[in-house]
Amino acid sequence: MADQQAEVQLAQRLASNEKPVRTRAMKKLRKYVSLRSQKGEFSGEELLKLWKGLFYCLWMQDKPLLQEELSRKISTLIHSFTSTQQQLSYLRSFLQTMKREWTGIDRLRMDKFFQLVRFVFRQTFEVLRRRSWDSSAVSQFLELLTAQLLQSDAAAPSGLQLHVLDLYLTELAAVGAAEVTQADGSAVCNKLLPPRSRTLLSGICSSVFSAIIDQAPFAIDDLMKEVRASEDSDSGQASEGDEEEEGEEKTMKMEAGRKQLNGNKDDDDDDEFLHLENLDSDSPRDEDVGPVLQFDYSALADKLLEVSGRSGVPAANRERLYKIIKTLRDLSEGVFPQDEYPEEVSTDEDDDMFGSRKRMKKRRRHLEEEEPAAKKGESRKTEDELHLCCRWSADLRLTGARLL
Repeated sequence: MADQQAEVQLAQRLASNEKPVRTRAMKKLRKYVSLRSQKGEFSGEELLKLWKGLFYCLWMQDKPLLQEELSRKISTLIHSFTSTQQQLSYLRSFLQTMKREWTGIDRLRMDKFFQLVRFVFRQTFEVLRRRSWDSSAVSQFLELLTAQLLQSDAAAPSGLQLHVLDLYLTELAAVGAAEVTQADGSAVCNKLLPPRSRTLLSGICSSVFSAIIDQAPFAIDDLMKEVRASEDSDSGQASEGDEEEEGEEKTMKMEAGRKQLNGNKDDDDDDEFLHLENLDSDSPRDEDVGPVLQFDYSALADKLLEVSGRSGVPAANRERLYKIIKTLRDLSEGVFPQDEYPEEVSTDEDDDMFGSRKRMKKRRRHLEEEEPAAKKGESRKTEDELHLCCRWSADLRLTGARLL
């Protein structure tokens, strides 16, 4: 009872209108969480009370730099818990709080809560990294994420779902690009794939699998750099009399790289991989592309094929999954998707240009139709004027004759 009263008092101070009170409450909360987690676990109700105070603590904070600093403090609070279970409970209470409060966030405050969600997931991935990506901890995290956000009965707002999917690969790569293996990366994405609504599946395809496909050239480039670096280190230690063995090692490593790219698929007749040997390590790289993850494209394609074959998957979802499967199969064989537009498909700029040309042709045709009519009207006017002039001359002559 005393502990519950402590959480209530901390939550009230965190939501105070006065910034000094909120600052002192944040310092006390960090110490309280560290000491309390050593003695026993927090209950879900206690964590929800703390998160309600943290939510309104950020709600009251103005100025972008101070909001970023506060979001960092709130997200790193997860490391004050001593056990993985408590850290995941902290994440669960955070997601429950965001689902409850999301629709009440106004437009002016949405950016700082977007940032908070990103920071919390970044620190959650940091927790998994410090646990050396333990399979049990990773499985618990993925089950929690699926249950709280990605299931139909999770009652999660679409904006929150799409934002989490959008940041998922970016933050995972920022934390674990150097440590997450191809199998781990594929397993992490496979958990996102039970049958879902068309809107959510569209978000998963565009934010996760499209990003995997777009980053494939950079991921393979990094893989080949690692192979070459390993070759250089081995060649520096090899003696002159071991040139034949070194050549064999190089061939074996290239074959291993081929199998790693193809998802351990043995294909001796496939020569598509040979062009990767000559990748330029000094080639310019897009500055917007940060760390990228390695994926087993063949395993991802197999998982997608399994999911698309389940009963209850809508035809539109199945068709979209088949397109991704084909692209992943091509990537596993070293074939990159084409970036060019087909000839029969036009971009928006082309549509505008074609539309303007059509309007110009229509206007020109209209003018050409009006021009003969105008000429015909002018000629008729000339004939009428000539007729009037002749009649006026005849009348004038008749009047003159009568006067004489």
